[in-house]
Amino acid sequence: MDKKTAEKLYDAFYMKVFSYVMTLAGDHNDAMEITQETFFRAISTEKSFRGESECFTWLCAIAKNLFIDETRKKSKFEDAPLDEQPDTNKSIEKSITDADTSIRIHRILHEMEEPYKEVFQLRIFGELSFKEIASVFGKTETWARVTYHRARIIIKERMDGK
Repeated sequence: MDKKTAEKLYDAFYMKVFSYVMTLAGDHNDAMEITQETFFRAISTEKSFRGESECFTWLCAIAKNLFIDETRKKSKFEDAPLDEQPDTNKSIEKSITDADTSIRIHRILHEMEEPYKEVFQLRIFGELSFKEIASVFGKTETWARVTYHRARIIIKERMDGK
């Protein structure tokens, strides 16, 4: 990736990616470190962006994987289990701030079928409105709302083990 393209990518998405990582990590320093590493990997990797998804989604996937790796490293040192049972009284959105629950949700998202997966990620991590999500898919705002709520139900059911 050339320097000019890298600068545009960084300028356009740094704060969005940082916000996303902050929801995962819950710690400002960790979020800054993971965000910087995300852009470093995106810019320096030989495998460049293929255009199969939105740039933001691609960057969030890199960030998510870095966060999971970092959480695994920390858990080895802290002797903490990775898979704890979540408090089912929490909303899905609030659960994302809990690192262990976040990993479980991301595992569920990884296996979730489209368009539920992308709609949920755009709404929660991308902080897009339903109107913006609808425009990404070329659908109606109602479609975006229904798809998001169905995604939440799928995640909740899988978290509860149903």
